[in-house]
Amino acid sequence: MKKSVITVFVLLFSLAFGGIASAHVTVQPKEVPANSYQVFTLRVPTEKEVATTQVKVEVPDGVNVSRFEPKPDWTYELEKNADGKITAVTWKTTGPGFGPTEFGQFNFQGKVAEDAKELVWKAHQTYADGSVVDWTGPADADTPASVTKVTAAAGGNDGHGAASGSAASADGANNGDNDTLTLSLAIAGLAAGVLSLVVSLVRKRA
Repeated sequence: MKKSVITVFVLLFSLAFGGIASAHVTVQPKEVPANSYQVFTLRVPTEKEVATTQVKVEVPDGVNVSRFEPKPDWTYELEKNADGKITAVTWKTTGPGFGPTEFGQFNFQGKVAEDAKELVWKAHQTYADGSVVDWTGPADADTPASVTKVTAAAGGNDGHGAASGSAASADGANNGDNDTLTLSLAIAGLAAGVLSLVVSLVRKRA
């Protein structure tokens, strides 16, 4: 009886948390209007048993990035093309980095081009052991690049509205809240299912 219950617990929790463990490096928000200023957030989860110590993001052609929010224990270096446009940014830790059960976020501001259709953010995550994970693949790859969809410009939007950046930041926060709520509900449902199964097994044995 005890062995059967333990087996069930292990199987169900492996299935439930397997998806959580496969979190990806992403850029939020997932949708922005053209010709607008936005605050973007790079989210970096550590998926190994060693810390994340560096992350590089390639800036898509359809956005001009101009400002970065300082982050304690992290520095950043910029790469630019001949026209002075920022083409990539690399954050490096001056401390321990993001540990095995941690994630971090980096905020930066940029203006989306009028003719942009989508923004493909290619990222490169470096770990303390020197290994690198390239988040550059298509949507169905094991390590996909993050993609931001660009919608039509809002009517009367000149790209200078401060509300646009604020709205983007709020949308990113709301997306995070929704992800947390979905995860919490999934875990609660799993726990209820496991409890029901255990009760059923106990009654069957009785």
